[in-house]
Amino acid sequence: MAYQQPPCKWRLHFGHQRVLVLFLLYFFDIVASQIRYSIPEEMKKGSLIGNVAQDLGLDLKRLRSGRARIVTGENIHYTELKTDKGILVVNERIDREQLCGYVTPCSFSFEILFENPMELHHITIEVLDVNDHPPVFKKSDIMLDISESANLGARFVLDSAEDADVGVNGLQNYVLTSNDHFVLKQHVNPDGSKYAEMVLQKQLDREEVPRLSLKLIAVDGGNPQKSGTVNIDIKVLDANDNAPVFNQSVYKATVMENAAAGTNIVTVNATDADSGSNGYITYSISNVRSNIADLLSIDEISGVLSVSGPIDFEKDTKYELRIDAKDQGGLTDSSKVIIEVSDVNDNAPSVSVMSFTSPVTEDSPPGTTIGIINVKDLDSGKNGQVACKIEQNAPFKIKSSLRNYYNLVTDTTLDRETVSEYNITVVATDAGRPPLSTKRTFHLKVSDVNDNAPVFSQGVYNAFIAENNSPGVSVLTVSAKDPDENQNARMSYFLEDSNLDGSPVSQCVSVNAESGVIHAVRLFDYEQIKELVFVVKAQDGGSPPLSSNVTVKILIQDQNDNPPQVLYPVQTGGSLVAEMVPRSADVGYLVTKVVAVDVDSGQNAWLSYKLQKATDRALFEVGLQNGEIRTIRQVTDKDAVKQRLTVIVEDNGQPSRSATVIVNVAVADSFPEVMSEFTDFTHDKEYNDNLTFYLVLALAVVSFLFITCLVVIISVKIYRWRQSRILYHSNLPVIPYYPPRYSDTLGTGTLQHVYNYEVCRTTDSRKSDCKFGRAGSQNVLIMDPSSTGTMQRMQSEKSILDEPDSPLEVRPLKYRFSVFLMI
Repeated sequence: MAYQQPPCKWRLHFGHQRVLVLFLLYFFDIVASQIRYSIPEEMKKGSLIGNVAQDLGLDLKRLRSGRARIVTGENIHYTELKTDKGILVVNERIDREQLCGYVTPCSFSFEILFENPMELHHITIEVLDVNDHPPVFKKSDIMLDISESANLGARFVLDSAEDADVGVNGLQNYVLTSNDHFVLKQHVNPDGSKYAEMVLQKQLDREEVPRLSLKLIAVDGGNPQKSGTVNIDIKVLDANDNAPVFNQSVYKATVMENAAAGTNIVTVNATDADSGSNGYITYSISNVRSNIADLLSIDEISGVLSVSGPIDFEKDTKYELRIDAKDQGGLTDSSKVIIEVSDVNDNAPSVSVMSFTSPVTEDSPPGTTIGIINVKDLDSGKNGQVACKIEQNAPFKIKSSLRNYYNLVTDTTLDRETVSEYNITVVATDAGRPPLSTKRTFHLKVSDVNDNAPVFSQGVYNAFIAENNSPGVSVLTVSAKDPDENQNARMSYFLEDSNLDGSPVSQCVSVNAESGVIHAVRLFDYEQIKELVFVVKAQDGGSPPLSSNVTVKILIQDQNDNPPQVLYPVQTGGSLVAEMVPRSADVGYLVTKVVAVDVDSGQNAWLSYKLQKATDRALFEVGLQNGEIRTIRQVTDKDAVKQRLTVIVEDNGQPSRSATVIVNVAVADSFPEVMSEFTDFTHDKEYNDNLTFYLVLALAVVSFLFITCLVVIISVKIYRWRQSRILYHSNLPVIPYYPPRYSDTLGTGTLQHVYNYEVCRTTDSRKSDCKFGRAGSQNVLIMDPSSTGTMQRMQSEKSILDEPDSPLEVRPLKYRFSVFLMI
């Protein structure tokens, strides 16, 4: 504790002024200290109180950078802080009597708050009294009725004067004008107030002096001295020998704070030995301050003292007053009444905000101070003990820093994406019964930091695009969301560098950086690439940016853009290939098999075979799904040796595509017959075609009705029967296969190996099956017109069944002959 010499001008006008500076160090987040100044009341506005910067040991720059300011819970700001000079000056007129009344010493307190870092300094201003109020009597005249028989030494209590000043400037002495009958005696109450009594020192004689007029002067101790005067008019009465007497010299009682008006406190009682009117006693309150006179009243007849105004423990904890008992003869007695006021918990705590910071970043560490509050309760004892807490379950807590000061700090790490703002309700509750509480709500916003990476709506994106697409067509849209806000949630999309079939992914697809729309950069061909797999990155606009990746799969859908390709029989321009059928061939004899493939997929590659044109349509048929050319009737001697079949192969696409193949069939039992017929085949081709046309036309003219009806009926019946056998209960697609193991001796073929199977079906489709095996004995002949007609047997192979015990239908062993004629 240290005392500091006040400024010189204070020393000249107001005497010594001591400045008490008390430094208290706390292990809290706030640095705190206390300073005490003493100043006289009624100083002019702008008068210097003290140099705060010097007393605190602070630089003037600290006052400006720390935004030093005065914080107080009062409505009136008596002081002002000049941050540019570091001094504290008077801001409002200070009236000590208005501020504190009779309380001494008189002081008021406030805090000076600094920020960055946060500091809190407690300032106490003691207001010194000046003699600006004279003593004042409540009444201008005091009327006394005194019996002439009053005994010597009889006391007559006079009304007291009040002086709003305190100390030496308060009421110090009473002076009574000189007279022969009375002398003045002064007394001091326990509360320090003074009152006077007139004591009779010479017997009164009404006949000589029926009235006396005196003056009572009240004098204070100020400089200059001030005084107040009251007139005392004394009426001398006839003899009344006995004065009233109280049964107690002191009455003690207790009254509850906020007791209702009319509540009885205590009953005083006095007796008078006289009879008649001289024994009739009345009661009155005397020598009481004006504020007490408004709170208490006494029934002048019964002597019951009761409450007449609001009793407030916070203003007065005890009342002391005197009760006078007076008979009709003018004789009086007085007694003291001491009333203790019991405190009631009638004041809720008050919560004042000293500082509050909003918004606060979500990455603020636990323990970050976001606010400072001041809590006060005007009640005393347990009723004034206050505890603070946060009402709801929030990530904050209250820490006590100084007396009546609390810090509001974060308890855990905040997450704006979970809760973006908080309504923090601080509840201050006292310890009274019942307890009273006050709530104060703080609205705190949490500012965003870039702590969340983008999240795609799907783990993998799948899309389809038809081949032969237009470059630039939109394929799909990827979308990512970021729970952050503003710039931290702004999405940008990029393609991760990778290769697709040796080419950069950017040459195949592109992505819109803002919308995430993926476009096809070029045309896609299903036969070259079936799918595209690449990675798209979504990146937010934070600093530093965060990103995430997602895999995108684009499946190329096939279109029917390729016609079937006939693999067998091979169409050559230099030689003529013919299949040989013996005249002894039975119905269903396998002549050959048309093999075709379609590079498309799915139903676009499902192939069907149809006989478009034939020399004799009644002799051959083509399997709709397997392309097998079989006889549909017994071969006769009348059938022409040379048979020409045109087979169309059609896929199942929309629209469908097709290919045509010409199959030459030789109906003969011997090779020489075949050679003789096919030697001039090419030369007579045009002639034979014309002859066939005229023969068919002549036959049609001769037997149009008969042949037409017969052929139609038989064709329909056979067609339906064949269809029912092939497709009965079957929904399986026919898989195209490569032809039997024919060797191309001319070097113009594309197949080096052969494949062969038979489709065997029963009436129950569930027992249908496929039988695979090596091809039957086959003979491939090449006929060259310029040669001697020697035949070269290229290949012969006997059919072997894989499963001899199979219940499926097995066709008999067959021989197939192929004749090649060199043109």
